[in-house]
Amino acid sequence: MEILKPHLKNYLGAILGAVISIIVAAGASLLQPRILQFILDNLLKNDRQAMFKEGMFLIALAVIGVIAGILNAYFAARVAQGVTSDLRQQTYEKIQTFSLSNIEKFSASTLVVRLINDMNQVLNVVMTTFMQVLRMPIMIIGAFVMGIVTIPRFWWLQVAMFLAVLLVIGLTFPQLGKMFDRYQKKLDRSNTIAKEAMQGIRVIKSFNQQTNEEKRFGEVADDMNDLNIKIGYVFSCLLPAFFLVCNVGITAVVYLVGINVENNPGELAAITSYIGYLMQMLFTLAFGGMTMAMYARGFVSLGRIKEVLDTKPDLTFDPKAPEVELDGAVEFDNVSFAYPGAEHETLKNISFKVAPGESIGVIGATGSGKSTLAQLMTRLYDPTSGVVKVGGVDLREVNEASLRKAVSLVLQKALLFSGKISDNLRQGDRNATTKDFRWAAKISQAAEFVERYDDQYEHQVEERSANFSGGQKQRLSITRGVVGKPKVLILDDSTSALDAKSEKRVKEALEKELTQTTTFVIAEKIFSVMDADKIMVLDQGQIVAWGSHQELLATSQVYREIYETQRAKDKIEEGEL
Repeated sequence: MEILKPHLKNYLGAILGAVISIIVAAGASLLQPRILQFILDNLLKNDRQAMFKEGMFLIALAVIGVIAGILNAYFAARVAQGVTSDLRQQTYEKIQTFSLSNIEKFSASTLVVRLINDMNQVLNVVMTTFMQVLRMPIMIIGAFVMGIVTIPRFWWLQVAMFLAVLLVIGLTFPQLGKMFDRYQKKLDRSNTIAKEAMQGIRVIKSFNQQTNEEKRFGEVADDMNDLNIKIGYVFSCLLPAFFLVCNVGITAVVYLVGINVENNPGELAAITSYIGYLMQMLFTLAFGGMTMAMYARGFVSLGRIKEVLDTKPDLTFDPKAPEVELDGAVEFDNVSFAYPGAEHETLKNISFKVAPGESIGVIGATGSGKSTLAQLMTRLYDPTSGVVKVGGVDLREVNEASLRKAVSLVLQKALLFSGKISDNLRQGDRNATTKDFRWAAKISQAAEFVERYDDQYEHQVEERSANFSGGQKQRLSITRGVVGKPKVLILDDSTSALDAKSEKRVKEALEKELTQTTTFVIAEKIFSVMDADKIMVLDQGQIVAWGSHQELLATSQVYREIYETQRAKDKIEEGEL
């Protein structure tokens, strides 16, 4: 509950309203059986005036109780919704500070479950706290005391009933806590499988794997169903046990009062009131047990959210670092890197220097470390050893805003967010204008289709950018990357979905418009990098060659083999061989 305390302080007025209203509502409930006893006493005495007076008081108490209950629900809802909303926002902001390794540790699907399903459980806990939990001690203690005042000699019966209900709760509560913990984990797993299946639906259909995916999801769904049934079994035992204790108590009271009614005639009018207090005490205890079961699930969710909030980002920026203007100089000084948990290094002893405005091609086989190089330049990861510098400054000493302004990364897998095209482009520069959009779109060749829309840059992007082709998404992604006029632009195979003609136009526009920008073009095809000032050839995480296209053809066997292989492949595709 400690993670809720800072947020509860923001709703002290609503909390006070909920507490006062619950006290009034509980007090009205406790007084009603006592007033009913007075009415029965006056009925036996045939005192109609007193009966009417007490009856009107009973109606007034009922009205006050209803009004207090409504106010309590209102204030409790305000607190629950407010606290949960603030906590969700805090958790989301915390996730935004995570490094890629943190995200991979939790997985995106389980973080979504924690932000939605677990938060709903927390909302139920807060709501129940201010509607029921605060009421419980008042009702239990009040009913116990009022029962003793009503028929003092049966105090032992109340104690026995109290202990019996506590025994039932003690036997079931620990089991439910463990079951709810397992359920949330299975919910995570089912969400992960469903997400993977939806994202990979083309692959599944292409390889006719629908049956296997159905089986995989069905196994998890069956596990969840079995666990839910077990939880239902516990609840099915819980409720009858509570009612059994209550009915035994009522039977015992009626029997004990009946056999001694001649010696204690006053208890005849008090029996209804006493049973009312006994039922209030026992049902509050029983409901408390049900609430504790729900609390068990809520506390599991709170623990899962706390785990996110307590996680320290693996990569942080110095908050005291000043915001500076970085130029396009890039330097790797003996840099090595291994992904968390990996046995081998992805990059080994990488060293190079690039002057501002140079264009650098990066080529190598799959798994050679090309994309890892890009992630280190943008400081999505820190090197295991060595130093990465931009503008002559170690990235670990750079202000985050300065780095993001200076370095822009365009990925192969173009990701656009639902909303407007302009909203997506402003992620590259929050102050970008329509003029900036047009300039950047001409470079990326996106203007040719965007400016055909009636609403142009205000055109809607659907969920998962389903209303754009792969090439259109890549061109918009490049637009977003260049709109802020970065000092370093990294294109990580980001023209792979473009035809050769469009790719050539993009390269020519970049050379013409971004003359002061250092450009890294990461590609599988030599054609994409052969015009670069320098080409870096990576093999198994090491730089095995460095130079211009012609220099590498003359000096690098690895580069020459790649070139000749791709050239032969192109000829085959063109029908020349």
